[in-house]
Amino acid sequence: GLYNDVIQEAKDSAAKQLETCYNNQINILTIWDENYPVSLLNIDYSPIILFYRGVLQKPEINVISIVGTRNNSVYGKLITEQFATCFANHNIIVCSGLAYGIDTISHLATIENHGITYAVIASGLDKYYTGITAKNAKKILDAGGAVISEYKCGVVARQGYFPQRNRIISGLAKAVIVIECAEKSGALITAKFAFNQGREVFAVPGNINSQKSKGTNLLIKNNLAAPALSPE
Repeated sequence: GLYNDVIQEAKDSAAKQLETCYNNQINILTIWDENYPVSLLNIDYSPIILFYRGVLQKPEINVISIVGTRNNSVYGKLITEQFATCFANHNIIVCSGLAYGIDTISHLATIENHGITYAVIASGLDKYYTGITAKNAKKILDAGGAVISEYKCGVVARQGYFPQRNRIISGLAKAVIVIECAEKSGALITAKFAFNQGREVFAVPGNINSQKSKGTNLLIKNNLAAPALSPE
């Protein structure tokens, strides 16, 4: 009957998904696996399934997430490189979202300093491999890091998936640093997730006249984040 048809359809869909993951070197972790990231177990709406390419490090290694605007300033770039370099040198994993701007700068600066970085994306892991994003993802994997998603293969990124994804960027980390962001931005959403998850939140103070620093200055003003001072 209909029930058996639904069950069979689900089984077929799962088998197809497993085959796609196998063909694309994508690993699958469920919330019941012992190597599921412990930090994600204690957040609201923990992802039941995580898909990842590359290597997830042992849970005891610290993760710090760096987030910010796609349209960074020179100041934002320099500060991001400073923090990422410092974390790489201290064996701390740098996590971000593989977007243009601050995300990409943090991933690449970590790799350049022989550190490990995670990228959490808002689509299936078979759907981001184009252009510069593909090159950066490959660099992350070649350097021993991981690209992670809660979305199964075949899922294309949609606007609503990015805020949902951000709870994982903050959830994986012990602390989140917001470098530059506007008053309404994805980085601000990540910071609020981090605050609600009991993570430490830091924001880089910026020029009071700059749109790129309105969000970070607001976080500090509203006591949602501590000022992020020089990492040295």
